[in-house]
Parts: sequence; C-alpha cells; structure tokens
Amino acid sequence: MRTGFGQFNQPNDEFLIFAKQFGATDILLNTPSLPTNNGIWELRDLVKLRLKIESHGLSLSALENVPTSFYDHIMLNGPKRDQQIENMILTIKNIARAGIKIFGYNWMPSHVWRTQPKIIRGGATVTAFNYEQAKNFLNTHDREYEEEEIWENLEYWLKIIMPVAEEEKIKLGIHPCDPPVEKLGGIPNIFRSYDNYRRYLDIYPSDYCGIEFCQGTIAEMFDSKGENIYKFIEEMLIRKKIFYVHFRNVSAPNPESFHEEFINTGHVDMYRAMKTYYQNDYDSFFIDDHVPSTFQDTDWGHRGRAFANGYIQAMIEAVTKEGK
Repeated sequence: MRTGFGQFNQPNDEFLIFAKQFGATDILLNTPSLPTNNGIWELRDLVKLRLKIESHGLSLSALENVPTSFYDHIMLNGPKRDQQIENMILTIKNIARAGIKIFGYNWMPSHVWRTQPKIIRGGATVTAFNYEQAKNFLNTHDREYEEEEIWENLEYWLKIIMPVAEEEKIKLGIHPCDPPVEKLGGIPNIFRSYDNYRRYLDIYPSDYCGIEFCQGTIAEMFDSKGENIYKFIEEMLIRKKIFYVHFRNVSAPNPESFHEEFINTGHVDMYRAMKTYYQNDYDSFFIDDHVPSTFQDTDWGHRGRAFANGYIQAMIEAVTKEGK
C-alpha cells in the first residue's frame, strides 16, 4: 500500500518536488493538458509526461480521465460514436505503450454535480450537494435519457475496449457517478449502487476491468442488501477490482444530501476502512481527494492535501505494524 498525489493538467516541478518531499511515491494525473490530434493523445507526449515524473523519483501510476469530448458520443450513442471509439482505442493503446498501467475514467457526460458549499470545522469550506435543489436544473444534453439506454451504450463500449485492454495489459477502472443519485440533468447515473457495480463487472469479466474506487462517493451509496462500505471494499478486493483509491470522507451515507469533510471527521471509520484494505491484500496506491479549502491555502490545496496525505501515511503505518 502506497500514497500518491493527484493533479489536473500538466505536472510542474513545484508540484513534483512537493509530492516527493511529503512522502508520496505515486502520481495520478487527471485530464492532463496534452496536445490533441483529432481526439487522440499521441504516444510521444505520453512518454514525455512519464519521463518528467520519473525524473523526480516518482511513478506515473495512472491517468484519470480524458476530455469528455473524446467520448461523449460513446456514452450517449451519438452520431460520432464509431469515430470516437476508434480514437479512444488508439489513445488507450498509447497510454499503455507509454508505460502507464492504469486508466481511470467515468460514465458521467454531465460531470460531477454540487450545489451550495458548506462551512465546516474552523471555517473551512467544502463542496456539498442537495438533490432537491439539483432536480430543478435543466437537461445538460438534447433530451431525457433512459437508464437502459446508458447501460446498452456501456455494454457496447466494454465489449470493444476490454479485449484491447487485455492485449495491451492496461487496467481500465470506472469512477462512480458523483453524486450517486438516480438522474441528473436528464442523464441516468448508472454507477450509483453496489448492485450496479456488480452488474458492470459481469458485462465483461476481466482482470483489466475494475473500479477507480472513490471511497467518498461509494460511501454515500444506498445498498439494497443493507451492506456497508467496509463489506463492499472487502468484496471488491477479493475480486481484485480496486485499481486505486480516492481515500476521502463525507458527512453521511446519503447521496441526496451530503457534504465533503476532513479526512478524519466524516461518517466513515477511516481506520476500519484502511484495515480492510490491508487485511485483503490491497497492493496499489491511495490519493487524497476533495480536500476542504482552508485558511490561506492555495487553489490546489497544498495545506489540505499535506494533512490528508500525512493522515493516509500514518494509517498505512498503523495497520501494517499491527499486522493481520
């Protein structure tokens, strides 16, 4: 078990020095700003990205997300679907051949949703969500979509892309819909429950098909069997489906009304969660995510992220020294 930092866009030297000094080993880049060749990321640019990170003694362990415009017609069965699939096949091949072993993506053409922010401990500001307010928002695309449409589009995609992933030996993990409510902006959120994740994993069983495990979002989900987040972590680790973890906390196990929290003040018992990862032989990395905005912090959140990452490192050390 290891710790890492994530960053949007291009990694600069300051970020990489910070990550190295604060004990991270792994870097995750979210939607890096790379030149785009008609919706394709080229191999040479991906290799340059990896080499820059390695020059600081760090590992580029995963890329998270391509621009939504790369595959929105895949998610919604638009007229450019087949061309986008061809482009995504080339992009994913290039990511793998650049030496990057994990690609995390989402199935949210309308992106992450939040409503009015909230003030928590000591005046820190966090994002929040209220479903009653969000229901009044307009459709984000051309019409209302049905849930089975979205499932059919996902199944079509997986049956094409997973053989490519297996051949290239790159793991593809899907982020849960955030927030995990039934529908937003006219788009059903299919990754909103434990059972729906199980349905996804059964479409194309493969060692290379899994989860970009955002623990905060998954901890908000209702479960039809009354299972909790810890049981789901255990189940997915036994199945070897957790490719990496956003180790964060939220206020409540309720997708319709919640806010972000400090890593040690939400409803999830983070020690119990970390113990579950350790006892079930989790062998990848954790990153902080959605840290509160604190006093005189930077836009990226250096203070908040240093606190969260230090907490994660201490948790790893505690459960490891305790043993199984």
